[in-house]
Amino acid sequence: MKSITTILLLAILSCKTNQKATQTNTDSKQDFTPQYTPGPHVVVYKTKANYNNLVPVELSDDKTKIVSYPSPPDVKTETGYQTPTLLNNGYLLDNRGIGKNVAFLKTTYEEYSKLQTLPTLSDLYNMIIEKDPLTELYDCGNKIAFKDVKLQINQWIDNNKLRTSCKVIK
Repeated sequence: MKSITTILLLAILSCKTNQKATQTNTDSKQDFTPQYTPGPHVVVYKTKANYNNLVPVELSDDKTKIVSYPSPPDVKTETGYQTPTLLNNGYLLDNRGIGKNVAFLKTTYEEYSKLQTLPTLSDLYNMIIEKDPLTELYDCGNKIAFKDVKLQINQWIDNNKLRTSCKVIK
């Protein structure tokens, strides 16, 4: 009986210890470390101009063809469009899934979402307004590790820690 009580007590104490450690890591904004695990990642970037409302596509490494593009209905959400979230100092939080070879079409999310048929790849390519729009691009780890993505990223930006806290892609 004494050994069962001891085992239960150890199990309860170890659960509380783990819970506290997890809480400390997510609550402490200064000690937060990104987690590079599978799942949706937090991508932060800056562009040469304001492309915030334009649809992104992904180009091949040599930028001669489109390798990924959204379906028109996919750019719309229940509350609006998948435009980036504005952050401090001109940074943007990606909501669409951009990468280092992003390019922007000269069509807005709203216009694109209303397309009845998808243009050909050649037509989409001809709609590109900028093939090299990024000035900075960061992968800040798995989104699930953040308690408040916008708040935490803005703190890194304000404290000049974005470059050291996230993986620099560009």
